[in-house]
Amino acid sequence: MPLKIAVIGAGSVGFTRGMVRDILCVPELHDTQFTLHDINEKNLDMVYQLVRRDIEAAGLPASVSATLDRREALKDANYAFSFVRVGGLEAFQSDIEIPLKYGVDQCVGDTLAPGGIMYAQRTIPVLLDVCKDLSEVAASGCLLLNYSNPMAMNTWACNKYGYGVQMVGLCHGVEGGHWQIANALGLAKEEVDIICAGINHQTWYVQVRHKGQDLTGKLLEAFEKHPDISRTEKVRIDMLRRFGYYSTESNGHLSEYVSWYRKRPEEIEQWVDLSSWINGETGGYLRVCLEGRHWFEHDFPRWLKEPPWTFRPEDRGHERGSYIIEGLETGRVYRGHFNVVNRGCITNLPPDCVVEVPGYVDGNGISIPLVGDLPLGCAAVCNASISVQRLAVEAAVHGDDTLLRQALLMDPLTGAVCNPPEVWQMADELLVAQAEWLPQYGPAIAAARERLEKGRAEGTLLPTREWEGAARLPVRSVEELEAEAEKQRALAGESDKAKAE
Repeated sequence: MPLKIAVIGAGSVGFTRGMVRDILCVPELHDTQFTLHDINEKNLDMVYQLVRRDIEAAGLPASVSATLDRREALKDANYAFSFVRVGGLEAFQSDIEIPLKYGVDQCVGDTLAPGGIMYAQRTIPVLLDVCKDLSEVAASGCLLLNYSNPMAMNTWACNKYGYGVQMVGLCHGVEGGHWQIANALGLAKEEVDIICAGINHQTWYVQVRHKGQDLTGKLLEAFEKHPDISRTEKVRIDMLRRFGYYSTESNGHLSEYVSWYRKRPEEIEQWVDLSSWINGETGGYLRVCLEGRHWFEHDFPRWLKEPPWTFRPEDRGHERGSYIIEGLETGRVYRGHFNVVNRGCITNLPPDCVVEVPGYVDGNGISIPLVGDLPLGCAAVCNASISVQRLAVEAAVHGDDTLLRQALLMDPLTGAVCNPPEVWQMADELLVAQAEWLPQYGPAIAAARERLEKGRAEGTLLPTREWEGAARLPVRSVEELEAEAEKQRALAGESDKAKAE
């Protein structure tokens, strides 16, 4: 019987079309049945048209269907992918704009800080519902491959509360950093072997080897001398300088996970670079998403006129999902980095947290080797985030707004900028603004709304400010984007975040 693969949140054109291509580049998987699901009928239909045309033009025995019914999509599935963004860009905008009023300047806002914490509150209940459906209607042993952020929190919640469904989290941050390291060292990427360990978006290259020689100690000098990386990755290089190891995540991402680089508005610009949003621009990912949404709708007719994609081995991308499925189904060994429950793999991080570590896949399943201790400083950075993640996961599952406020209070960037009363008021504003996507917080939202209304009436709310952030660029119109159309087409076809990450 052919495999059935369900894609939840399939309206993400870059992820969905690319994932289908990668799987169909494997000869043994040419007859795979894909079922696409999204709650946005328009986006779902656009992606479905492109994928169906690709498959039909290639003459493959694969099939694709689209449905607004999630359980129907998951019925009899052997594998499921999650690309969901609960609340869409409307909720995402409040993740960025409300914290800015309190001085919390985020670049991405999808992993930690107020944006990542609130993203988890919206996403975890939906993913748990997906797990429930999988446990009831999917094929036995269906594996859920998650690309939805916040990666660690979502994977943690689903493996703990997800009705026995196994979830593995996948992220391409390791791949991007691997390319950077090889580039800085003047070597081909294929010649550089890396081992990463940590937590998602705070994973460390604990080993970098070339022909048996450990080059980890040579990275700082190489990055400092590189004409481009020395300009665009100042936060990552500073962390390398102080902790001894390079981090997987981009400059903008990393800057918002710790308390040191975005705490004083007058200092932020010295740590960021505005040549690309991923280098630290205030609300940079939100801007790119807003521009990308309008551009894809504008440019979609041209996509349909372009030649269909092909499924040759050289067309295959590097996202890990297809390689995991290939390994499990064919027995061919694949080595990658996966987000899984720790269970002692990294011995100085909590056993219940989700870690990003090396793993092997073959016909026997997914095997995770023992990593041992992280360097002490690297473990300390990760543990600060893990405490926030644990609070946020339990808050999302149980609708506990006290735990939510504590997660915000313990967040490194928020704590560097806000005092406790400001955090409590910011939490009220976020809950009320996102009430539509937070059903588990019904009573807490009602109480928050009452406090805010009373404070406005009595003039007792804490003062906030209308602030665009320290390094903000305006959202461009479709007409402005036309001036660099080819670049926009490349971005629209990419995954959830730029590959440059």
